[in-house]
Amino acid sequence: MMSSKEALSLKANVIYDFSAEPGNNELTVREGETVTILNQIVGGGWIEAQNSRGESGLVPEDYLQVSTPETATSPNAYSPEPTNSTNTQVANGDNPWSGGGAYTNDTTGGWDTQGYTQTQQNAGDDDGEWEEEWDDARSTGGYGDTTGEEEGGATGRNTHSHMKISINKFAFSKTPNPEVYLLAKLPPKGNDRLAIYMGDVGPVWLYPQSPLDCVVADPKKGSKMYGLKSYIEYQVTPNTTNRPVNHRYKHFDWLYERLLEKFGSAVPIPSLPDKQVTGRFEEEFIKMRMERLQGWMCRMCRHPVVSNSDVFQLFLTYRDEKEWKTGKRRAEKDECVGPMIFSTIDPEAPELDLIEVEQKCELFSKFTKEMDDGVKDLLIVGNLHWKRCTGSLRKEYQRIGKAFQNLSSVFNTSGYAGEATLTDALTAAGKTYEDIAQIIAEQPRKDLHFLMETNNEYKGLLGCFPDTIGVHKAAIEKVKEGDKMVAAGKITTQDKVTMAKRTSIMSYSLQAEMNHFHSNRIYDYNRVMQFYLEEQIRFYETIAEKLKQTLGRFTTL
Repeated sequence: MMSSKEALSLKANVIYDFSAEPGNNELTVREGETVTILNQIVGGGWIEAQNSRGESGLVPEDYLQVSTPETATSPNAYSPEPTNSTNTQVANGDNPWSGGGAYTNDTTGGWDTQGYTQTQQNAGDDDGEWEEEWDDARSTGGYGDTTGEEEGGATGRNTHSHMKISINKFAFSKTPNPEVYLLAKLPPKGNDRLAIYMGDVGPVWLYPQSPLDCVVADPKKGSKMYGLKSYIEYQVTPNTTNRPVNHRYKHFDWLYERLLEKFGSAVPIPSLPDKQVTGRFEEEFIKMRMERLQGWMCRMCRHPVVSNSDVFQLFLTYRDEKEWKTGKRRAEKDECVGPMIFSTIDPEAPELDLIEVEQKCELFSKFTKEMDDGVKDLLIVGNLHWKRCTGSLRKEYQRIGKAFQNLSSVFNTSGYAGEATLTDALTAAGKTYEDIAQIIAEQPRKDLHFLMETNNEYKGLLGCFPDTIGVHKAAIEKVKEGDKMVAAGKITTQDKVTMAKRTSIMSYSLQAEMNHFHSNRIYDYNRVMQFYLEEQIRFYETIAEKLKQTLGRFTTL
């Protein structure tokens, strides 16, 4: 390996544009530029370099072609391409409901992002840990598939050659393949059985007697690589132990990938709150990310299957670094993933009728699609209302206030002795309307914020159902083809019977998930609408009280 002193004499050609992230000791370089290598052994896929202007910082090694005697003279010198490079241009916005998590601290109050997804996974580190440099360099979209968003000129990228990209979240995302379970030789039954029983509304998961909950709090900024790279770490405290554990965003991301891989065939796992590539350490953004991580964790805690899983319990209750790494390795080697998760399900009920299964599947599929449309519509309407409150509506009330005050100033020039009471009252009315303008601008953060956050959560959750439902539909189609497959000699008659039984188990699972979804939906929307309306009442009462006080300043003729 080349020492840092030897590297000082080396030059490198920049083969791709790279935009430095503010406050993270990176160096902006442009394609075709020549830089001097200061340290080639920084690690994690980074090289410390200096440009012709004397500026120095970290540059991804995949973006540089280091000049050596061989590469300088060879006409066929190899130029490596980065493993993955994703760029996104993000436009300015003025409210939080069109995009998602990338926060902009502007006067209109809000944060938007241009969504893009870039999934990174560990390529097999010996100790089971990731390289940490990619911690906050990935971004996934939040609210919207409806509008363009903010953080002007931000650039997202993956810069590490030792990372690999997972194209599909799970194998059946485009072509469902339940045969992995329907015709497989199942492993012996273990202790991790998922119970389903018949409740008042039909099949339901077995819920724990003491609901799990956790608090995500106390974000702290840390650093590594001698201060060259920074990150935010959160405290996560479960109600079962009341003992906090520390996690960075990448750990939440790891948990999400594990849950998706293991349970995604049976349980919709909504995406994490999105990432952004600039302004990550701004106070308002950290606060918003923490709030959204709290919401995501609460939703996972409320699911009886997810919350009771080994990987989720590891995330909440590990006691030291050794236990964390051991648990990570065990979770990453788990073979009971994808459709095989159905092999752990034991419904306490008879086999279901195939036609009934198909009808319920179609009905729920239609409902989730229509709810998805309704949620997106509410997000759009809320987005426009937020903009009006912080923009045009606020300005209208400000203009009314100014107009009253201007008229008061004109009246003051009359020289009439009895003018003072009226002009003072007019001035007060003008100031009242200016106060109302500010109240209107601030109100969405007090009520609309929580309504929109809930709808954003459900938008993400509903977006997961097509894949989950698709697995069940594919299983039903396989059972329908059973007679043809038997006639063609592809399966035996016993295989056909087994497929029908296992499809019935899958249907019990889907119906249990339907009932879990409906139960949570009714609870969530009852809660958020009550809160929204209570805040709206306070809002209008505050305005009414201000107007009453102003009215009292005018004399009765």
